[in-house]
Amino acid sequence: MAKGRKSTKAREKETDWQERVVQIRRVTKVVKGGKKLSFRAIVIVGNERGQVGVGVGKASDVIGAVKKGVADGKKHLIDVPLTKSNSIPHPATGAGGGAKVMMRPAAPGTGVIAGGAVRTVLELAGVRNVLAKQLGSGNPLNNARAAVNALETLRTFSEVAEERGVSIENLYA
Repeated sequence: MAKGRKSTKAREKETDWQERVVQIRRVTKVVKGGKKLSFRAIVIVGNERGQVGVGVGKASDVIGAVKKGVADGKKHLIDVPLTKSNSIPHPATGAGGGAKVMMRPAAPGTGVIAGGAVRTVLELAGVRNVLAKQLGSGNPLNNARAAVNALETLRTFSEVAEERGVSIENLYA
């Protein structure tokens, strides 16, 4: 019995993940007997504390597609370094397919200034103050992937100092 209780507690800890469905599309595949209908769900999963992932799920029903999307999102999680003002440490750009995303840190109180899927990615990553712009494609999946790509390239000052073998004080000088 004790084992069973432990596993439910472990499951309860995992519930701090938030899932947001960005898009649900009805897709068809032409087969010999006619058209096969299925659904594609783009889901963004995050814990609002620096972890976020984008997932895609396909199934014959919407609920199944969303479940698969959540599972896929949890497989592709990335860590996002956040500053004390819940912003990003430095400007970043990312690309995904035909989409490009530009991000800039912002002063406290600015909020998340971004559109579409990029806004959802940033909110679920825990970023509170940021300026972002989508360039190129308006495709939600490519924009979400471009945003994740931009967040992946972020590095903190301490990481840069460590890479260069310099103390943080000397990094500013």
